[in-house]
Amino acid sequence: MLFNNKKMYMSQAGFSLVEIMVGLVIGLLATLSIMQVFSAFEGQKRTTMGSADAQTNGSIALFNIQREVQMAGFGLPVFDTLNSPLKCNPAPTVDHDGNGTTPDIGMFPLTITDGGNAAGASDSIAIRYSLDGATAKGGITVKINNALNSTTSGLGVDNNLGCNNGDVVIVSAGSVCAMTRVNDANLAADTTHITLVSAAGASNGASLACMGRWSQFTYSIANSQLQRADASSAAATPIVSDIVNIQAQYGVSVAANSNLVTNWVDASGGTWGAPTVADRNRIKAIRIAVVSRNGLLERTDVTNTCTTAKGIVNNGPCAWDDTGLDAAPKIDLSNDADWQRYRYRVYETIIPLRNMIWSKNTL
Repeated sequence: MLFNNKKMYMSQAGFSLVEIMVGLVIGLLATLSIMQVFSAFEGQKRTTMGSADAQTNGSIALFNIQREVQMAGFGLPVFDTLNSPLKCNPAPTVDHDGNGTTPDIGMFPLTITDGGNAAGASDSIAIRYSLDGATAKGGITVKINNALNSTTSGLGVDNNLGCNNGDVVIVSAGSVCAMTRVNDANLAADTTHITLVSAAGASNGASLACMGRWSQFTYSIANSQLQRADASSAAATPIVSDIVNIQAQYGVSVAANSNLVTNWVDASGGTWGAPTVADRNRIKAIRIAVVSRNGLLERTDVTNTCTTAKGIVNNGPCAWDDTGLDAAPKIDLSNDADWQRYRYRVYETIIPLRNMIWSKNTL
């Protein structure tokens, strides 16, 4: 009996403590490997998705700016060969909305404000055009034939068809110009008179053009967002997130009556920071770079400095390849201590100023 019990015990099988410990170690190693693969995959997925978001945001930002820049100068009477408003010197401004708390705006289609070279500096772009295409006239000028009593009984014009009350008006006689608003465009259904808020510049033989709701919109960067400001409003509106920088340059010709861009210049310095009327009329296009950021903060540095062919050292990506061109603008994102731990995408394009190009024969 004892022999049988001993034989039964010896025939039993199972895992010993050592075997269980070895199995646990193997299982833990397998789990660790799986988690490492999962972690790497998850990090790669976030980087890829973040890069896709940066691509989308950059494309949307560039599309919005490009679409509005193409409208720059729309409604401006650019086909008047005798009294072209682009020759106005000094260039006039206007209280475009009748609101004394908002700034007056000018008539030139587009202005770049250079942000400077400080860390985090970004340019801004102000675009001006008519929201309704200068009403029915489309910016066509008429002649003033009787300048008497222009604010009371009415300014005598060839016709006032297409002008509406409140429209911005430009009055030009050679290089002498003024901008104001229409007070009454329908004097007892009279199509040959119009009254203005101000009679400045109104003289016999001068040209008058109703430009509709002449407006100004400014694109700039704040808090890593592209924002759009309306000159009629006190606050800017954020429109695209994770946009960290805008850089822009004027494309200029050798003369106002030429549409061939020969140089790309920053909107800075004595010439292009505050251009004269003659220099301003040489601006035929802008080149713009929009920098979008992947919102994922990486564990290590993933972005280094970038130096262009012209020797411009950027703390971030380069705006564009300036080989054989004027020096590209500088992008400096180092105002953020972690700027190297983000990934960036740059979207750049050249946008012709169509209304400046079409006015070549009037300059």
